[in-house]
Amino acid sequence: MASAEERRFEVLRAIVADYVSEQEPVGSKALVDRHNLGVSSATVRNDMAALEEDGYITQPHTSAGRIPTDKGYRLFVDRLSEIKPLSSAERRAIERFLEGASDLDDVLRRSVRLLAQLTRQVAVIQYPTLTNSTVRHVEVVPLTSARLMLVLITDTGRVDQRTVDLGDVISEDGVAMLRDQLNSALAGRKLADAAAKVSELPEQGPAELRDVMTRVSTVLVESLVEHPEDRLVLGGTANLTNNVADFPNSLREVLEALEEQVVVLKLLAAARNPGAVTVRIGEENEDAQMRRTSVVSIGYGSDDLLLGGMGVVGPTRMDYPGTIAAVRAVANYVGQILAGS
Repeated sequence: MASAEERRFEVLRAIVADYVSEQEPVGSKALVDRHNLGVSSATVRNDMAALEEDGYITQPHTSAGRIPTDKGYRLFVDRLSEIKPLSSAERRAIERFLEGASDLDDVLRRSVRLLAQLTRQVAVIQYPTLTNSTVRHVEVVPLTSARLMLVLITDTGRVDQRTVDLGDVISEDGVAMLRDQLNSALAGRKLADAAAKVSELPEQGPAELRDVMTRVSTVLVESLVEHPEDRLVLGGTANLTNNVADFPNSLREVLEALEEQVVVLKLLAAARNPGAVTVRIGEENEDAQMRRTSVVSIGYGSDDLLLGGMGVVGPTRMDYPGTIAAVRAVANYVGQILAGS
């Protein structure tokens, strides 16, 4: 025979399931009819009264039914012993969709679109943290005899293009020499070290390339010391408006908070381990504008290298098992693509 505590948790789990799917407060009769709880309605009513007293469920003033509180969702999430993994068909669809991506920006855009579709929530992903990246290669492409394009490629698949006006004509041999010097100085170095190295290049190169190298290094330093990890890609913001009832008087606040990238970056900062999902529910979110939302986030990358955070934002009334499974699966593929690129 299950203990009273276990039985009450089963009642809570049934309330969460019904409220998430039906969007209506749940009464004891509906629970008994829909779920095989194996006890009488009187017992269910007593269990609901106990859950309410302990703060796990509450009664919206207009209704006879009950809905879970933040505390109730937290207990439910903490006791999710198993997350139903995505089906192999779903996983193949994710893999195919992301494999078609042409570059880093495309991978990130596709990831948020996919995550927003899978969870029907707002998806967000942070650009890879570059402090850990290394320069893989610098390509120098002459656009005209006095104008070059520099293409910086990192090991995380980031490609940065900059044009440089030289103010003078450069020969093909000069371009080849410039390319060799840049790569021998920068390839394989962490971005921060590469930035320091670039500023020394004009002094070290041949005299005839000094002016060119000065212009090139000034432009390259910008690419190396930028911090695009402070940039986010968002997708599926319109999904919030499908759940207006979940945000009485606060939908606008949530949308404004999502526009303030700092708020979202703070939410993602909780996810520091690739593979480990963090769930913040309602009042657990520091930012007052996000207190009506839940945030499911995860770090993406490889086992030994965290590249950034990603996740979804939605109402506290969300399908937590499904959302956690989707966030974990997409992060896993994004990590594989970027680590392998």
